[in-house]
Amino acid sequence: METIVILTGAGISAESGLGTFRDKDGLWTRYDLNEVATPDGFARNPALVHEFYNARRANARTAKPNAAHEALARLQRAWPGKVWIVTQNVDDLHERAGSTGVLHLHGVLEGALCARCGQRWSAPARMHPADPCPACGEAQTRPDIVWFGEYPYHMAEIWPLLRAADLFVAIGSSGTVYPAAAFAQDAGRAGAHCLELNAEASATAPDFDEIRLGPATQIVPAWVDEILARRG
Repeated sequence: METIVILTGAGISAESGLGTFRDKDGLWTRYDLNEVATPDGFARNPALVHEFYNARRANARTAKPNAAHEALARLQRAWPGKVWIVTQNVDDLHERAGSTGVLHLHGVLEGALCARCGQRWSAPARMHPADPCPACGEAQTRPDIVWFGEYPYHMAEIWPLLRAADLFVAIGSSGTVYPAAAFAQDAGRAGAHCLELNAEASATAPDFDEIRLGPATQIVPAWVDEILARRG
């Protein structure tokens, strides 16, 4: 049975009310990314970083999965082969829609991490610089998020999945952040058919065999209906 690997980016969650880096007047525009999304920024001002991620966590908790998330969960349930979902997003909308085994490249808002000992646990609604690690007791807790300059999670699993894929699909990704921006090229070299579903063509559009443009809540369910009908 065909193996499908799906990469999702911020565009799939935008219609659930979660902004992207490029949104005008969104949460991101009120902060300097060097101050809130880098290890150096956290070292300089952990209170500011926690303030930013507390706001993002609150925003994500009020958001609901949209039709695109739900369609991918349906594809996972109905597809006779394996469907892997790799996401650049730090929200949990895929899981709340019913998807399983989601690989979060950039961590999760619902996670906390000790910068000293590496312990992980579920994040409370609000985190503070003085929060002690439940394992070592040090006040070195941070969001379990991959910041700029840090290596994404799960890459040892993802590269082999891409090279074994029959179909690679990128949904709502800008194609500007590596290593995810290289996924289509890597999967394509290994023989996968590569499809982009996006609001507008990404920076890596030439790496895809096929591109379909439109709102994620429309084009993703339509594609899932199509592929299931074709294989049904």
